Amino acid sequence: MNEKTRVAEIVDQMYFNDPFSLWLGIERIEEGLGYSKIKMTVRKEMLNGFGVAHGGISFSLADSAFAFACNSHGKHAVSIECSVNHVRPIFEGDVLTAEAKEISRTRTLGNYDVVVRNQKEVIVALFKGLVFVKDTNWK
Repeated sequence: MNEKTRVAEIVDQMYFNDPFSLWLGIERIEEGLGYSKIKMTVRKEMLNGFGVAHGGISFSLADSAFAFACNSHGKHAVSIECSVNHVRPIFEGDVLTAEAKEISRTRTLGNYDVVVRNQKEVIVALFKGLVFVKDTNWK
């Protein structure tokens, strides 16, 4: 089995068993070892009292891209620290793309950056995540 097929199998297992990512309406664009690019459209029920997207929406999109990227190597990886900077407001109808890239990885730890952009390619959020890599293999 080639690397691309194996990564897709792992992300399939995660994505199709993740009701929250499915509720968000996430679409997978591209995935590879240590990499994931996904997108979604912001809906009315995702807005806060200011009429902009709740901060948890961009965080959750970035977190899903992060999870797909860090698990792509075939070992279960779980977040141990994440942070997000909300740098621009996000509005209903915006199409958000999150691109996760592996910065460094050892046998037990991995660092990832995720950039979230809107449909105009404007950066709206920056996410950083650290994972613990378990000994458990994906099936």
